[in-house]
Amino acid sequence: MQKILFPTLLLVSFSSLHAQDQLSENLPEMVVTATRAGSEAKNTLSSAATIYNREDIDRLQVRTLPELLRGTAGVDVTQNGGYGKSSSVFMRGTNSDHVLVLIDGIKMGSVTLGTSAFENIPMESIERVEIIRGSQSSLYGSEAIGGVIQIFTRKGGDSETPKITLDAGGGSYYTHRTAGTASGKYKNAWYSVGASHLGSDGFSARTLPYDQDKDGYQNTAVNARAGYKFDNNVDVEATFMRAQGTNQFDGFNMKSENNNEFVNQVISLAGNVDVVKNWRSTLRLGQTNDESRNFLPNGAFSSLFESMRWNASWLNQFSISDNHQIVAGSDYRFDEVNSTSGYQQKSRYDVGVFGELHSRFFDNHFVNASVRWDQNQAFGDYVTGSVGWRFNWQHGISVLANFGNAFKSPTFNQLYFPNAGNPNLSPEESKSYEAGLVGDHDWGQWELRAYHIDVDNLINWVPDATGNWLPQNVDKAQIEGIEAEIGTEIHGFRPKLTMNLLNPENKQNGNRLPSRADKTLAFDLSKSFANVDLGAAVMAQGNRFADAANKTSVDGFVTVDLRSAYHFNKNWMLSAKLNNLLDKNYQTVNTYNMSDRNFFISIHYNN
Repeated sequence: MQKILFPTLLLVSFSSLHAQDQLSENLPEMVVTATRAGSEAKNTLSSAATIYNREDIDRLQVRTLPELLRGTAGVDVTQNGGYGKSSSVFMRGTNSDHVLVLIDGIKMGSVTLGTSAFENIPMESIERVEIIRGSQSSLYGSEAIGGVIQIFTRKGGDSETPKITLDAGGGSYYTHRTAGTASGKYKNAWYSVGASHLGSDGFSARTLPYDQDKDGYQNTAVNARAGYKFDNNVDVEATFMRAQGTNQFDGFNMKSENNNEFVNQVISLAGNVDVVKNWRSTLRLGQTNDESRNFLPNGAFSSLFESMRWNASWLNQFSISDNHQIVAGSDYRFDEVNSTSGYQQKSRYDVGVFGELHSRFFDNHFVNASVRWDQNQAFGDYVTGSVGWRFNWQHGISVLANFGNAFKSPTFNQLYFPNAGNPNLSPEESKSYEAGLVGDHDWGQWELRAYHIDVDNLINWVPDATGNWLPQNVDKAQIEGIEAEIGTEIHGFRPKLTMNLLNPENKQNGNRLPSRADKTLAFDLSKSFANVDLGAAVMAQGNRFADAANKTSVDGFVTVDLRSAYHFNKNWMLSAKLNNLLDKNYQTVNTYNMSDRNFFISIHYNN
């Protein structure tokens, strides 16, 4: 830990010396995901949060969700090639299936794989992304060992004159994108509708000499969101998002092109009511669908994997006084699998009940505590809890600490896959500890956090007495890390520096957990000149191992991206982005290429 801490302190000290002017971009005041109810970050949050709003998405000119997440504090992203290729998100060194993903409060993802298809979520449908790092099972149940990522789709505007946005562009690899949205309100109703298409011929993902075909991708998406507020302070809202398309990919062991047809869909309906003055109640219903149809190189149908998740939650917010609030609720989820593979079980349920307390003492001390009970059809009962404390010093510095335990239920593949599942698996378990300092000053903002995570009952594939490979609860991990962020404004330049230092260790043999980079440094710089916006992003990552035995290393890399935008007037804008300026040949997954130097140019309209 000392090797990690020392360079971080140097980073914060060096950056502070160069901060001069007032910071123009502050963290959003309200965060929903960390407490399941809107909370002021500066007063109630001990958890680490990163927020991207629509303005950030447009300014950074990102076209996919993995591209947006890359370089975020505490987040590591790997990808098996270009657009649409399988992406894995690791939060604080935990496994890629230790991240809970929500869209408008509804849990999504594949119940067979245990992960979410980040690469297929359309960026044009997104209004806001909240990333909460650290144990969150005491609020959300299974999977939130590393943290929670919640995606909010676009919401209706605040004007009765419809707001229209149009976007069209193209670039390298014959990539093209078109998108449009319309939003507004009418009396007590609000609405937003949109559609988008992203397509690319792609490039060869594999580095192997016999597998040099282009791997194309097509994604067509629609989204809608509408709500109405009644005179008695009751409001209802419905959301819909669907992305479907095709993806050509290179498998690990095949020498020919594989094809996939996918569908990712989320539907939700929510209602809010003020039962009495200090009691607000929310009921939310939803369903997600993750469908993958796979085809052989000759076009013949190969397999179907379809996950359906039915969600229901009831959330209640009680204001006891100005200094004490309680949130209590329950969740129900029913998971189903429809597949050409003969799973031993095709459905299971999970029910959870939770409560949390937010209290303020002596003006500047804030305490939050939560506890949750889950009953899962596959393994029975599980109880999780967390407690956090934050002290806001009058000089703009906050001290914080928190503790929590979490669990991850085994996936359908691990439990029930034909001739390979193990129905006797136990949940993976974790305990996490975190301490940090947060600064909010006239010259800028900074954060420094250290964390320690112990994970038990990790599932790995091992041979049984008959020689068959089965998943077993055999591994343990110890993860230590440091996260540091600092942002400021210097004569109109807005720099932001983020650093992750990570030591994810398998306690059984001392090896580093595979697929994680041990060091990440990300720097972003923005500047506006009259009608011109300029920006640059630099990202450096250390090496990672491709295997648990640490025999195969994937080299680290440095990439540089440039972006610019010209505003013709308040309605029209031309933007351009050059990725991988140095034309670095690099990988995040062994033998799978990332893109070389490439560009993308767009024309935008909004009224």
